[in-house]
Amino acid sequence: MSVFSAADHGYMARALRLAERGLYTTTPNPRVGCVIVGGGEVLGEGWHARAGEAHAEVHALRAAGERARGATAYVTLEPCSHHGRTPPCANALIDAGVSRVVAAMRDPNPQVSGGGLALLTLAGIQVEIGLLETEARELNIGFIARMTRGRPWLRVKTASSLDGKTALLNGESKWITGPAARADVQAWRARACAVLTGVGTVLADDPRMNVRDLDITRQPLKIIVDSRLNTPPTAQILRGGVLIVCAEDDSGKRAALEVAGAEVLCIPGPQGRVGLAELCGALGLRGLNEIHAEAGATLNGALLDAGLVDEWVAYLAPLVMGDQARGLFALPPLTDMAGRKAFQLIDSRQIGGDLRLTLRPQ
Repeated sequence: MSVFSAADHGYMARALRLAERGLYTTTPNPRVGCVIVGGGEVLGEGWHARAGEAHAEVHALRAAGERARGATAYVTLEPCSHHGRTPPCANALIDAGVSRVVAAMRDPNPQVSGGGLALLTLAGIQVEIGLLETEARELNIGFIARMTRGRPWLRVKTASSLDGKTALLNGESKWITGPAARADVQAWRARACAVLTGVGTVLADDPRMNVRDLDITRQPLKIIVDSRLNTPPTAQILRGGVLIVCAEDDSGKRAALEVAGAEVLCIPGPQGRVGLAELCGALGLRGLNEIHAEAGATLNGALLDAGLVDEWVAYLAPLVMGDQARGLFALPPLTDMAGRKAFQLIDSRQIGGDLRLTLRPQ
């Protein structure tokens, strides 16, 4: 077990901050940062910005130049050992002559995990693993989920009153939370590979579901769960492209939606509804790491009941809307308390005048 110094912790924390600069852009690749240190001095640093471009280690080595020989490389993910769109980073570190590599975590891809570390060790480089691993895993939680279980990390966002209501009985819902909370949601959308909603939300609100008011270069894919292809071809959400997932194909409706720019995918499931587990598997095959769901009670409930919700970001406004207003999750009635859906509170903070809770299933 490696014993890391305070300086080691500081340099890895810097590498993690660099990795965060790719939060909105690296998909389908992981977010990675690297710092090259020699003689107590940062010689070079870098981060991975987007797929197909140089990895974090390459940027850092370029900045360090010849001074990288004999230095320590701090990297937030095991250096890659395979040829993808770019050459292996493990080989680049070996060629540069670094003497020590500290990695926060192993590559979660079972086909390559440990390969980069093995190459470095064979080259005589001192290799240490596990520094700030928890923080590194959180940064790439979607990539890890896709690599280890074949489906993305699914995050459900809700905005409700204190009594758990998302809209009045007549459907009115603007606005429950305040402007600060609504702005905060944009960052969750931006980091996701895709934004998921249901046709009920599309019909009721005609939302755009895009990222607004952030300086970004990539918009997440928009996905509509629409069992019978009832999405209007004129819906705002279709602007910029969208994936519509149905359970019952209809050639006429499909053609109209495709003309409007949509891709239509048919994944039939039980009771004439979309197979949600199969959908998540299909999204994993498309290289999607994080899915951000903003939907109504029907889809939210179906996702939760199917065991597909990995994280729940719940915004609570200091309001009471009454028992006739619409709720958060449409679920079958419980006959005993053993059927409760239990969550662990991961984080809580005030956003403007509202409260944001981050929860994960127990």
